[in-house]
Amino acid sequence: MEKYHIKVINITDEEYPQALREIYAPPITLFAKGDVSLLGQKSISVVGCRRASNYGLKMAKDLAYCLAKNHIVIVSGLAKGIDAMGHLGALEANGKTIAVLGCGVDICYPRENLNIYKKILENGLILSEYIVGTEPKPQNFPIRNRIVSGLSNGVVVVEAREKSGSLITADLALEQGREVYVLPGNVNSPQSAGTNALIKQGAKLITSAKDILEDM
Repeated sequence: MEKYHIKVINITDEEYPQALREIYAPPITLFAKGDVSLLGQKSISVVGCRRASNYGLKMAKDLAYCLAKNHIVIVSGLAKGIDAMGHLGALEANGKTIAVLGCGVDICYPRENLNIYKKILENGLILSEYIVGTEPKPQNFPIRNRIVSGLSNGVVVVEAREKSGSLITADLALEQGREVYVLPGNVNSPQSAGTNALIKQGAKLITSAKDILEDM
């Protein structure tokens, strides 16, 4: 960990974010690579499906860009699709972003997001509860979602299918007392089935970053 400049933050440490300490089953230890001062700052999670539409990708990037321009840290999971666009939007705004991984912080997954991973290391934070060297396994990702929502003041779901992992993040956010914001989508699109269902259930409908900023 010294070799790769990875910091270990235990739940009893002052740097451990208070908001995360208060969630159900908080991670006992966090492994961090990058700017740990971002922990505890105002933040919004941007999440959604991996196989997103062009509309979803553009909106995720635009929302993250505008929020980052207003000094909001963007949190996501570095996955393909919406997550990647959320990180990119923040980076293009010269803002800050946190990537929460389902593997060790020394491993970029998926590899196609290696350029984003490197840029986050320059201007953000890579975070995980998994020890260095932990390979990405399917069961790790739903578990890490509680950290994505737990670090944030609210969660924005841009696009989600009917049984999307993003809906798990939204449910966790509600359990943690966080706001859930949802971008409406085409009623004929499978990518919008989950998001439109969240709106029916009472999530806050948004059409721009301004809606989130005003609510915050």
